[in-house]
Amino acid sequence: MTSSNISRRTVLKGLGTAIALPMLDAMARRAFGAEQPKKPIRMAFLYVPNGKHMPDWLPTREGTGYEMPRTLKPLTGLKDDFCVLSGLTHQKADANGDGGGDHARALTTFLTGTQARKTDGADIRAGVSVDQIAAQHFGKFTRFASLEVGADAGAQSGNCDSGYSCAYSSNIAWRNENQPVPKEVDPKLIFDRLFTSGRPGESAEARARREKYNKSILDMVRDDARKLQQNVGGADRRKLDEYLTAIRELEVRIDKAAQTPDDQTLAAKRPQGIPASYEEHLRIMGDLVVLAFQTDTTRVSTFVFANEGSNRSYPFLDVPEGHHDLSHHESKAEKQAKLQKINEFHVTQLAYFLERLKSVREGDESLLDRSLVVYGSGIGDGNAHNHNNLPIILAGKGGGLVQPGRHVAFEDGTPLTNLYVSMLDGAGIHLEQLGDSTGRLTL
Repeated sequence: MTSSNISRRTVLKGLGTAIALPMLDAMARRAFGAEQPKKPIRMAFLYVPNGKHMPDWLPTREGTGYEMPRTLKPLTGLKDDFCVLSGLTHQKADANGDGGGDHARALTTFLTGTQARKTDGADIRAGVSVDQIAAQHFGKFTRFASLEVGADAGAQSGNCDSGYSCAYSSNIAWRNENQPVPKEVDPKLIFDRLFTSGRPGESAEARARREKYNKSILDMVRDDARKLQQNVGGADRRKLDEYLTAIRELEVRIDKAAQTPDDQTLAAKRPQGIPASYEEHLRIMGDLVVLAFQTDTTRVSTFVFANEGSNRSYPFLDVPEGHHDLSHHESKAEKQAKLQKINEFHVTQLAYFLERLKSVREGDESLLDRSLVVYGSGIGDGNAHNHNNLPIILAGKGGGLVQPGRHVAFEDGTPLTNLYVSMLDGAGIHLEQLGDSTGRLTL
């Protein structure tokens, strides 16, 4: 194997497992030849439930000179890497004659722009989500068309919100109007899925051998890695070493987090592989998405921090009350202050994810520069249960599609799906309409 003929699909192999590689300089010419004339764009959609406390979220000025609101303070060092978008709306998340169920509609509508059929039976119906449209296009270039992750498993049936199936409150990705794409919440299972030879998991023999001797997956591909490092340039050797080190550290973190519950969740029995710390759970999930993007294992991911309507408590923030309960703050200052703590915590996790993307280099750009990351909620103010003027952040440049560093205020009522159609355009995917979209946005 020489540096002049390394394929973009080269993997490190050994004992029934394989590890995809990041983009190396030695691969660039071949990867971006006639089949793919442009460097790939990645798309990630991050969701938080129950809206935001909007007075602490929304900038008071438009353009580049806005002052960072309190909830967005954790993003201060990344201000030039994202836009705050206001005025965007999901009219199809309104009741429109269907009565209660704002939380179920909020999550289902977020990426589809369609009205969810009100049912708690098997006859669920929504629409194809933007991530799955992108996945259909990008999937021919990657091992996995998309990656769906989250911190709440949720149910796929039953009544979870005013006559709406739990499938609506639990799923953000929809392959077609009747088929949601469930997310995976166990980082160990995601890790095993990403770093195998393309099968659902390692061979039974290889996995048993690795776990019995407590060997890292990297130990199994060590010989192949040595050979590759001997045939690439200095910059690629450093990049490869950093990448393999990141995998090793993440593997150790997953195992350690699963074994050591913190004192706040000591009583909760969790499946093997899921960290007891909610913050660590979110960060490991984010790291897995970054690695999947870095290796071009997938270019599309959804990441749900918590299911819609979540009443998770945050005792580690001195907030023992449930999130959903606090979102109905009734304009009480004490509740608003606690809600703001939860909102700021979620934004802090967003900042961690964006910083990780920014730390990965692809030539003269960062992985964040080559990405479009949407973060937000399908509810505006949780107390009002409104679906207009949604809290939305668009991070990354999408390879030049977006000019970040601004607060862009659209006319109130502008469909959020207009943003998605514009994002697809920038990725070379041309769609006349998505859900209730009415046009394109200038980004």
